[in-house]
Amino acid sequence: MIRSVITGSGSALPANCVTNAEMAERVDTSDEWIVERTGIRQRYIAGEGETTSTLATQAARNALENAGVDASEIGLIVLATATPDHTFPATATQVQHALGCGGGVAFDVQAVCSGFLYALATADSMLRTGMATKALVIGAETFSRILDWEDRTTCVLFGDGAGAVVLETRDVAEDGPGILSTKLHADGAHCELLYVDGGPSTTGEVGKLRMKGREVFRHAVVNLADVLREVIGNTGISAEDIDWVVPHQANARILDATARKLNLPAEKVIVTVDKHANTSAASVPLAFDVARRDGRIKQGDLVMFEAMGGGFTWGASLARM
Repeated sequence: MIRSVITGSGSALPANCVTNAEMAERVDTSDEWIVERTGIRQRYIAGEGETTSTLATQAARNALENAGVDASEIGLIVLATATPDHTFPATATQVQHALGCGGGVAFDVQAVCSGFLYALATADSMLRTGMATKALVIGAETFSRILDWEDRTTCVLFGDGAGAVVLETRDVAEDGPGILSTKLHADGAHCELLYVDGGPSTTGEVGKLRMKGREVFRHAVVNLADVLREVIGNTGISAEDIDWVVPHQANARILDATARKLNLPAEKVIVTVDKHANTSAASVPLAFDVARRDGRIKQGDLVMFEAMGGGFTWGASLARM
């Protein structure tokens, strides 16, 4: 059967690492307050000359090198971001140009923190219908540019970064590698719980992030547990068969609560929120790349990706490495 197989991964972070202690010099907070509520200890903040496209391009280059694929072989780029360089053109086209692989398909997907899963599902579908044979799927954000730096409840939660994977179509056996199942959802009824208060057709300005954290937490735990059960049920595997869960890195408490709901041991959950904070669409591929490169995720492992973001949007995807 034809499947989309992850053959490489890469990531990129801004140069400036900002600790909780440094955040406390800027807003009324403390390291203890942030760690207790979120598990975050530091985050990376983009500086002058660092944009969503530059971070995405570096992550893509690292993924291509890891996969042993030349940029000229890439026929599809799907880039997930809520913080594009421009309203248009798509940031994916800027990455395509920087990589020197023009002529193929390149576009952005906007599903906030679930964006990478939406992008992964889109690329998977397009590859399996023959639109291309090799693709880059990227999650990249500069959320620091849409934060209200006077709101201590939100500005401490987010960071900037990018992660990417190379997808290739391969004819594999039933127990072979590739993306096995993906489930995606959205519910616009809750948009006021996590949103940006601006946009081209409303205020004409970029706006700032607004969030009701307690309500988001409650929805996240329920929705993520439900969609993980959906994917598990669709593939016929058991939760015990999963080697690793790579979740959206929003909050350590959400990660713990979701794992408990599914009786998943904490040691199977990849956690990087302490180092990167919430990087929105970049967080899943960033965490995945970290775990591949440090040797935890290996060939043959069953890996579950999951995320929830503003909208609300949420989803999960199971892949065999």
